[in-house]
Amino acid sequence: MTAYDQILDFLTSAPSLQDIVAFELSPETKERVAYLDLAKLQGLLTADEEAELDEFNRAMHFMEMIQARARRRLGIWD
Repeated sequence: MTAYDQILDFLTSAPSLQDIVAFELSPETKERVAYLDLAKLQGLLTADEEAELDEFNRAMHFMEMIQARARRRLGIWD
């Protein structure tokens, strides 16, 4: 399951603002991203892996914007 899939599944489950703020990707996804980050640092990413990492980064940027908006609505300031 991609990061986008996890985010879409989560958002369509009607989460509360608190749930949105607390959202984290699965441990498996975090592990995969750690692998991709390391491979990128070592210059070992394939084109498909580079695309996967780019997609992850876009998905997480989107989710981080949603989380920031939820924190503001809850009156939580970073």
